[in-house]
Amino acid sequence: MDDFSSFQKKIDISFNDVSILEQAFTHSSYVNEHRKKDREDNERLEFLGDAVLELGVSQYLYREFPDMAEGELTKFRASIVCEISLVQFANELNFQELILLGKGEEMTGGRNRPALLADVFEAFIGALYLDRGFDQVIRFLEAYVYPKIKKGAFSHAMDFKSQLQEYIQRDNNSKIEYEIVEERGPAHSREFIAHVRVQGETAGIGIGRTKKEAEQKAAEQAIINHSSS
Repeated sequence: MDDFSSFQKKIDISFNDVSILEQAFTHSSYVNEHRKKDREDNERLEFLGDAVLELGVSQYLYREFPDMAEGELTKFRASIVCEISLVQFANELNFQELILLGKGEEMTGGRNRPALLADVFEAFIGALYLDRGFDQVIRFLEAYVYPKIKKGAFSHAMDFKSQLQEYIQRDNNSKIEYEIVEERGPAHSREFIAHVRVQGETAGIGIGRTKKEAEQKAAEQAIINHSSS
């Protein structure tokens, strides 16, 4: 297909087997309406791509954020591989123009449905992995995903201290203070307990493997308490 040829030039990647690229963009509704074409939908590729994408993002975060604890890394990764983010990646590369849909799905706006776009992005990653290997997946992520992480596009999703600051300033200009009140456990498995106080009153308590993680969890708890009050 001409569209897929143009797409490969756009991302500067040539597939050895273009049919697997087309499969990544083939929705089950299209297969159901074109049974004579002997096509496969993208659902199995989506399953594979989900795992490959998580690994690609995980190794980047592990390398680039050496001081970040496991819990923080998990939240950070979740903000990058969630549906909202995947839809953004897909839209930036105009994935919706390539999707093969059945007529019914097309008429109900499936081409721009967030869940469908996120699935297609994961399927594309799966297809790229199968056809060109993990190194090529990393090169793709280096071009279209990692730079956004570096610029802080996802940090808001895990920066509870900034969120708490915004919450408090929205209501008043109260003073926020963090304090590590206890350290416990052996050196190789240290735990920190943090309190966050708003106008001198304890608003949240957090426990973490690092002081930063404990403070973030204290801020998260304070936000939960503030929202429910």
